[in-house]
Amino acid sequence: MRLTVGQAVVRFLANQWTERDGAEQRTIAGCLGIFGHGNVAGIGQALLQAQRTGEADLPYRLARNEQAMVHTAAGYARMKNRLSTLACTASIGPGSTNMLTGAALATVNRLPVLLLPSDVFATRAASPVLQELEDPRGYDVSVNDAFRPLSRFFDRIWRPEQLPSALLAAMRVLTDPAETGAVTLCLPQDVQAEAYDFPDALFAKRVWHVARPLAEPAFVARAAEVIREARRPLIIAGGGAVYSEASAELDQFARETGIPVADTQAGKGALSWDHPQSVGGVGSTGTPVANRLAREADVIIGVGTRYSDFTTASRTAFQHPSVKFVNINVASFDAHKESAYPVVADARAGLSELLAALDGRRFPDDFRADVALWQETVGRAYHLGHGPLPAQSEVIGAVNEVCGTRDVVVQAAGSMPGDLQLLWRAGDPKQYHVEYGYSCMGFEIAGALGIKLADPSREVYALVGDGSYLMMAQEIVTAVAEGIKLILVLVQNHGFASIGALSESLGSQRFGTSYQFRGAGQDYDGGRLPVDLAVNAESLGAAVIRCRTIADLRDGLKRARDSDRLTVVHIETDPLSPVPSSESWWDVPVPEVSSLRSTRAARETYDAAKRDQRQYL
Repeated sequence: MRLTVGQAVVRFLANQWTERDGAEQRTIAGCLGIFGHGNVAGIGQALLQAQRTGEADLPYRLARNEQAMVHTAAGYARMKNRLSTLACTASIGPGSTNMLTGAALATVNRLPVLLLPSDVFATRAASPVLQELEDPRGYDVSVNDAFRPLSRFFDRIWRPEQLPSALLAAMRVLTDPAETGAVTLCLPQDVQAEAYDFPDALFAKRVWHVARPLAEPAFVARAAEVIREARRPLIIAGGGAVYSEASAELDQFARETGIPVADTQAGKGALSWDHPQSVGGVGSTGTPVANRLAREADVIIGVGTRYSDFTTASRTAFQHPSVKFVNINVASFDAHKESAYPVVADARAGLSELLAALDGRRFPDDFRADVALWQETVGRAYHLGHGPLPAQSEVIGAVNEVCGTRDVVVQAAGSMPGDLQLLWRAGDPKQYHVEYGYSCMGFEIAGALGIKLADPSREVYALVGDGSYLMMAQEIVTAVAEGIKLILVLVQNHGFASIGALSESLGSQRFGTSYQFRGAGQDYDGGRLPVDLAVNAESLGAAVIRCRTIADLRDGLKRARDSDRLTVVHIETDPLSPVPSSESWWDVPVPEVSSLRSTRAARETYDAAKRDQRQYL
């Protein structure tokens, strides 16, 4: 079949399918892109031809920012439990390098995304082409080499003959839950337009089976022995418990053993917040109940978690002198963390195998009264009555109480991820979508777009602070153009609330964290900037509802829910409002010496907390 490389890429992607448990879906459900001289006549022409002639079914959507479109693909992939994703095409130079941050986010979070950055001329006929980086060390280097450390698979297609093997390798990685992340295929702009006689078999429907690997019996036996000998074990449910759709198995495991279940940011919702064994988030932004249980636990059972520093409270969360770890994870890399007894398996399969091996062992569940008291604290935080501006915890409470169980909350950066893990009551495995592996400012709106594309039946609420909004709000335009409804809760507190609080706790006096005019000295201590983000959102095509009070907010959220168009619900909050303590710690180093008294005091506190830090061997 004689096709250009661009046409072959589009036709191939349109025929790739993923299957797990007998259910098939498109591996690449569509393509997001922004065209420039590097891809307009290659991939761009191929997408146009496919759309006009029906030769291939690969829907195209015009994005507004290249980083944002990768976030959209990541949100889509997460909502689809990593069984389906989107491709992203960008032009040479800045168009492609704009995708680097999105690539890092996808790989850190173990989410499949396919990146198709345009590249220099393979023939070098026009070198140096516009936006080409000239490297005196070699003519085969381009800016796209920056994708190599950020990608789980990387290739550059110098000749059409190389395309089939590269495409098949890309699909292998995208559909492997243990290896997945960003996959990058660089496409030189002249090669995209070059024709070649590709084998027909390349474009036949291909179904990639996503297995549920079973654990080695010896691994299960060793892990079960460790758990049976425990006195106070704790389960930590991570993203793998959600991606493997293991909620029923986790529920059965927890009920039959009596072991409490804490969760990570990616694992929240694996068990409903009101499940009798659920104790909430663990770690630096976890609940006091979960963190107390973590300190006392002699065995930690990690289910699909990668043990980020927030989950381990920078290795201070687990204080039992002889604590042991049992990790169920499809990735051997993660299963072996913390010198664990590894159960390398799909989370759903691993839980079932491990439960059978425990022979009915049951543990005391004396934590439920503490959970009930904690939920009373959450209720008070939701209805704090703070003034004159409301507290952020009240905004979270209003959204949580207006949300239906199947609705989705989206967040990524600032103070809200911590407050959400601490306070949010998730009732569904797909309700809570907080990107906290890369914690990328600007993810919220673009990620929400991907989530809505993945499941249009759900209402999607993106909680976005003014800092993140100013980083990346362009995909409002994309959603409006596509007729995609989102509810954006824009929380304005005139600065970086999270880093402001962190700065203060580290003795840096909130320096450089507020949106104000520069004052008479060197500090930004003048009046507030006259920025009106609600007007900005309206100019991008959104409907806007301004709120002053929490009562206004509840009414605005209901109106937004009843609307059929993208709506921004805007409210100002007090960045200094209180939030309950997690009774935990996060390691952010403080200077050892300083002329500032505030920094010296913070260093004393840091040194005291550092003494609890340990390696788990």
